[in-house]
Amino acid sequence: MRASKKKAVVLLSGGLDSTTCLAMAKAAGFEPVCLAVAYGQRHAVELERARGVAQALGVTDFRVVTVDLRQVGGSALTADIDVPKDRPEEEMSHGIPVTYVPARNALFLSLALGLAESVDASDLYIGVNAVDYSGYPDCRPEFIRAFEAMAVLATKAGVEGTRFRVHAPLSGMTKADIIREGVRLGVDYGMTHSCYDPDEQGRACGRCDSCSLRRRGFELAGVPDPTRYTTGA
Repeated sequence: MRASKKKAVVLLSGGLDSTTCLAMAKAAGFEPVCLAVAYGQRHAVELERARGVAQALGVTDFRVVTVDLRQVGGSALTADIDVPKDRPEEEMSHGIPVTYVPARNALFLSLALGLAESVDASDLYIGVNAVDYSGYPDCRPEFIRAFEAMAVLATKAGVEGTRFRVHAPLSGMTKADIIREGVRLGVDYGMTHSCYDPDEQGRACGRCDSCSLRRRGFELAGVPDPTRYTTGA
């Protein structure tokens, strides 16, 4: 009888980074349990992309949790605040932009931790990046390590001896490196969505921070950009 693979909970947004992270988890030999979060984000089209990505990569356990962070507010992704456009790269590397969602990754990882406990998994994957990113504090390696320590104290499994590991394999990679790795693993980036402010057809604006970093990543990687942008973006 063939032994079953070890499970890992993978946070999947349908974006470039989390899709690459999923492919890396599969390449590492894990059976992914994918978790997407509907949190009231203005770019909810990413949830459709996440489901499509999971299906295309052969994931059999895909779940969506709904938490309405519009009730918390404080972010251009969940409140009536304009998404910054056309920011130069040097500006993106300073300060924390209004697209930061308060404590989002802490919440997402907590949900993933609870799911990991329920499916008897000790490995979690998250596609955070601390090189080509918009300065979010919850993308830093220090946060990931601190969450690992907290997971041991906060769970029944941890008290009983389980040591949870939060894998953030993209943390030290540039966007171009991430894309090259994804291409090597056979990822179809045409399925993914990164834009913070898409139009009604789900096309990327081409001007927000996420679009700028994504577009530049494809350029530096020497890989054709399959993104559908709005006219003139």
